[in-house]
Amino acid sequence: MLSQTLFWITAITAFSLFGSWYARRYNRVDALIGLYVAFILISNIVAYKVAEFDLGFTTFYATSATLVFAVTFLLTDIVNEKFGRKETQKMIFITFITQIAVAFFIWLAISLPSAPFWLDQENFAKIIGYTPRIMFASWIAFLISENIDAYIFDWFKKLTKGKHLWMRNAFSSLPAMALDTLIFTTIAFAGVQPLLPLMTGIIVIKWLVGIIDIPFMYLNRMILYKK
Repeated sequence: MLSQTLFWITAITAFSLFGSWYARRYNRVDALIGLYVAFILISNIVAYKVAEFDLGFTTFYATSATLVFAVTFLLTDIVNEKFGRKETQKMIFITFITQIAVAFFIWLAISLPSAPFWLDQENFAKIIGYTPRIMFASWIAFLISENIDAYIFDWFKKLTKGKHLWMRNAFSSLPAMALDTLIFTTIAFAGVQPLLPLMTGIIVIKWLVGIIDIPFMYLNRMILYKK
């Protein structure tokens, strides 16, 4: 149901408010980086599942990570707004290295010999050991789309002299989300899953998140600069 999807989006996005509160209180980006890393890592792990999203008027299909991953573009915009593009790109780089580390840890956990009385090795490996193809697709799409979002946001901020927050938030995030989807689904699912319905579903859900996140961007900026 649409109402349920909207509730999920709002609940997930609300975590960004803590990051902005922390940034205002301590003038540090730590909490926003922590949230960003957590959202990206969870997205990588749960991207294996394709979910159904019933919006009432029609049904779309997207990875179960879509709702979470889409909010990462809001987080980069918040950091860009407060701390600038260079700090945003540092956050993206840190998160990329973290993804590599987690992939190694997952491989290690799967490779360790199982205890003779533990019978879930096959299920464990299938669920948590997402295929190298999906992992590679995720990394490539992540690096390209998140950096493009950071560049466009910064460019729009300079172009509008800090005005029209909604414009730089929407016009940086929405195209970057679409590009991320095209890259990820093509590399990860070409020849395995039907690409057109999957791309369409992921882009629609991401853009729904992006539109709902516009007022959250204003709310986060208000928290960031509250006296």
